[in-house]
Amino acid sequence: MSATGLEVFDRTLQITNTWLDEIMTANLPRDRKLAWHVLGAVLRAVRDRVPINLAAHFGAQLPLLVRGTYYDQWRPSEAPKAWRSAEEFLAIVSAELSSLKPVDTGDAVRAVFQVLNHHVDPHQVEKMRHALPGEVQALWPANNKVSSAA
Repeated sequence: MSATGLEVFDRTLQITNTWLDEIMTANLPRDRKLAWHVLGAVLRAVRDRVPINLAAHFGAQLPLLVRGTYYDQWRPSEAPKAWRSAEEFLAIVSAELSSLKPVDTGDAVRAVFQVLNHHVDPHQVEKMRHALPGEVQALWPANNKVSSAA
């Protein structure tokens, strides 16, 4: 029996909850609301730094509900942003999370990157990762699925 009456909504809720559960297991408080905000903050920071076409292709890989937070407040005419360091990236994510309970931004970022490595097409993940400055790439572990899938 469908919870929402539409299978596409049920499926995106299921997938999104799986992603949130995985984020919450990575040294973060077990707080679904916080995990949702962490996911959105990291995705938007990455989205705003990569070329527009790459950002759009990556967005198409995301579950419907996650895609909504990814595109929230996107202004393609202002992208890509020019920040270069991991410190700047972490500051952007931290600023988005500042009104929530304290969280280690580095742990939060790595948790989202792990979820993306696990659930998104490995070649698309690598394209996004390589479009980021080197210091931020270092926060995003290489996806081992790429070498095994090639």
